[in-house]
Amino acid sequence: MIKVVGVKFKNGGKLYYFAPKEGDVYTRNMPVIVETSKGTEYAWVAYPEREVEDKEVVAPLKPILRIATQKDTDFYRACEEKKPQAMQICKEKIRKHGLEMKLVDCEYAFDGSKIVFFFTSATRVDFRELVKDLAGALHSRIELRQVGTRDETKYLGGIAPCGRVCCCAGNMPEFKKVSVKMAKAQGLSLNPGKISGLCGRLMCCLGYEMDHYVDAAKQLPKVGSEVGTPEGKAIVASLNMLKMEVRVKIDDKNGGWIFKDYPAAELKFKRCAAQPVQEDGDGEE
Repeated sequence: MIKVVGVKFKNGGKLYYFAPKEGDVYTRNMPVIVETSKGTEYAWVAYPEREVEDKEVVAPLKPILRIATQKDTDFYRACEEKKPQAMQICKEKIRKHGLEMKLVDCEYAFDGSKIVFFFTSATRVDFRELVKDLAGALHSRIELRQVGTRDETKYLGGIAPCGRVCCCAGNMPEFKKVSVKMAKAQGLSLNPGKISGLCGRLMCCLGYEMDHYVDAAKQLPKVGSEVGTPEGKAIVASLNMLKMEVRVKIDDKNGGWIFKDYPAAELKFKRCAAQPVQEDGDGEE
């Protein structure tokens, strides 16, 4: 076992393990200064010191340098206040050079060494002249990084169709694989407008209840199959996997059908193992 502190660099961001500094006591959301591969960075404690298995840690474990001082916090806030101006300057330079790119966000390195701009584009962009212009205007080293449309939504945030903040921006550290097969397994409409998020890709939440649907499929008959009911044989018309109920249609002997709902436990049918849903899409289709 090894002692670690969970740290995040932004809301909804991925959690990282850092080694606690001996003698320091950490609390949730406490600002700290950490050493990363990108240099010194300002971050927050996601959860205090705890022990985890050695296999969960990627060696070498970077240290927490110190608990952030008021001076550190003031400097971080000053960098945040400069972001809107830097974004505006970058947008003007993009228009000046006629580049087909959409600016998404920017970050000031905590040690003041550089400014990183994030953008999306349908094609590769030659931004060498743009970098020179920005370096001259902002008097800092400039780095540009191209991100995907899902990353754009994660940076910008927004309200999802469910009425809550987008999962990627609020509570999902990493993107999970989702596929159209998940929507099919859950009986959802395959209308792109119904199963797509603000990014235009498949909604990340398709994977949240997938384990339940896979398990439920093993305990329910297939649509169109024949089952035994308290009133005789019937054909499965539809399934409610959340309530574990089956809607069947029974021949009324007069050329019509009678529809009734039954709990799956009251029906007789041959159960078979369901085929696992293949996560062959990553939401980028």
